[in-house]
Amino acid sequence: MKKTDIGVALYLLAALLFLIVPVGPNLLDILLALNIALSLVVLLNALFANEVLDMSSFPTILLFTTIFRIALNVSSTRLILTTGDSGNVVTTFGGFVGGGSPIIGLVVFTILLLVQFIVINKGSERIAEVTARFTLDAMPGKQMAVDADLSAGVISEAQARERREKIQSESSFFGAMDGATKYVKGDATAGLLITIITFIGGMVIGITSGLDAGEAFNKYAILAIGDGLVSQIPSLCISLSTGILVTKVSAETDSGDLLVNQLFSIPKVMYTVGGTMIILGLATPLSNFIFSIYGLIFILAGRAISKHLEIASIEEQVSKEEEEGEEVRRPENVSSLLEVDPIELEFGYGLIPLADVNQGGDLLDRVVLIRRQIAIELGTIVPIVRLRDNIQLGPNQYIIKIKGVKVSQGEIMFDHYMAMNPGYVEEEISGIPTTEPAFGLPAMWITEAQREKAESFGYTVVDPPSIIATHLTEIIKTYLHELLTRQDVQNLLDNVSEKNPVLISELVPKLLSVGEIQKVLQNLLREEISIRDLTTILETLADYAPSTRDVDLLTEYVRQGLKRAISNKFFSRDEITSVVTLDPQIEEEIMASVKHTEQGSYMTLEPQKTEAIMRSVQEEIRKLEELGKTPIIITSPIVRMYFKKLSQDYFKDLIILSYNEIEGDVELQSVGMVTI
Repeated sequence: MKKTDIGVALYLLAALLFLIVPVGPNLLDILLALNIALSLVVLLNALFANEVLDMSSFPTILLFTTIFRIALNVSSTRLILTTGDSGNVVTTFGGFVGGGSPIIGLVVFTILLLVQFIVINKGSERIAEVTARFTLDAMPGKQMAVDADLSAGVISEAQARERREKIQSESSFFGAMDGATKYVKGDATAGLLITIITFIGGMVIGITSGLDAGEAFNKYAILAIGDGLVSQIPSLCISLSTGILVTKVSAETDSGDLLVNQLFSIPKVMYTVGGTMIILGLATPLSNFIFSIYGLIFILAGRAISKHLEIASIEEQVSKEEEEGEEVRRPENVSSLLEVDPIELEFGYGLIPLADVNQGGDLLDRVVLIRRQIAIELGTIVPIVRLRDNIQLGPNQYIIKIKGVKVSQGEIMFDHYMAMNPGYVEEEISGIPTTEPAFGLPAMWITEAQREKAESFGYTVVDPPSIIATHLTEIIKTYLHELLTRQDVQNLLDNVSEKNPVLISELVPKLLSVGEIQKVLQNLLREEISIRDLTTILETLADYAPSTRDVDLLTEYVRQGLKRAISNKFFSRDEITSVVTLDPQIEEEIMASVKHTEQGSYMTLEPQKTEAIMRSVQEEIRKLEELGKTPIIITSPIVRMYFKKLSQDYFKDLIILSYNEIEGDVELQSVGMVTI
């Protein structure tokens, strides 16, 4: 055990022991002095702490000091009632504070109790309750602000994690403080009751021991008041510490700096107060000397503050000029210009309100949701999306960049809505013709006044932030395989390794390198196959990697291992799905044209045959689209990856599956065949 652990344990055990075992006067004096010192330490720490979390253990400290103080109170009461003597500290407090008079001591003790009960304890309890409520209510908003800053690239992942932990710690602290203030109130009440019991018990013992009522009153009243003061003064310090912590508002400076800077930082305030004090001293019967001295002190302090502000202003100006000069002379940091953001969304000045939280924009929140949605859907972390305004763009224009290169763009009418005809509108509506940027569908811009009417006619109506968010989502999905780096793959492997260390140790680097696993995952993401079930993917790779290191072939094995997920993605279990098959003759020709080399496999199919096959594919796709079906082509397992490579330049989003990737309970209906 550490020394601190032993010290805390002894502190608590001593408190419990003092409740049972009698304590002598000398030892009691030592412990009472220690109690007073500890209460002052707590008070000053609370005063000078920069933020409340610097005293995050305060609720526990409050409990420990309370039980220790009550234990000492019980020990001193036992000593008073058994011996009529409670040591030097209690006797001195009782005699000195009351000036030897029990009545004066009683009045002072009563005032002290009233201050603690009515002012400090009640106020601290109420503030702690309200602060806890507001802190808990504000948690979701603070969490969203952190996510927004993270998405905008203002902070890093580590900083975001630190801020979330701080928000959680603050909510836990203020929740604990709400309950801890009940200890403070209960401690003060217990001290009052113990003092009353000590006085009454002492009177009874004194009278029964032969003292007359007056002598017993003088003796035991002073001892009871001294005992009460010795316990109530530390209790008052702890109560004050509680009030200071729950009212602390600055996280950048301690309370001493904050109070002095805010009270004595405006010269005209000091001049006004000083003049008022002098007038009160001269024009009223109040003491001329005292009030004039105070007035003069405030005026001189105001003059000193004014000079200090002038000097600070000059120094700030000089410092600013020096910094500007240094900035001009400083050599340009070229290395920072070499960095490329994985994903950028740049927009014209007319779209700034969509991203500005202060103007009601929620684009940052939508970006956070996009990253979360894609992580759930495809199983990988999307890099931070950098949002920037670009004055070189048109006011309503935006562009999306991947690794610094523009890949798509769009134009938004900020104060309009986009209406799209899903094919079954009851009546057409007038608007400004346009094209939906994500899927290239025909659409039109309508005003807010037309929105209700368009929806009632059956149009799909979308607001500008949703248009941008949908477009950004589709672009990210399209290029997600390019954004998956080796470091991302290593992070994914580390996550799996926590629960499946044997799998990772067998696979990497003995069978496959991180780069080869990256290529397999990129192949899956290129066709929007989720890699969330990474354990199954890695298990499949571990099964087949000993026999082949061909990345494309390994990808096909993995797809077959994921057939449940693939079937669930493309097929509905409660209906028959219409698909197109591939002519066996074409499959044979494709396989005959495949050449295998050490660098990989490639096809040598004649261009005329390729064009003929693609024309047939186009015709079959058109048939499925006329039926309102999603075009899906089914091939044999060995041909699928080659046919996908052959067709991807012609049909970017065409779904091509093999028979081994389809669950046995899926019902398919072939409505055509690709043939030549």
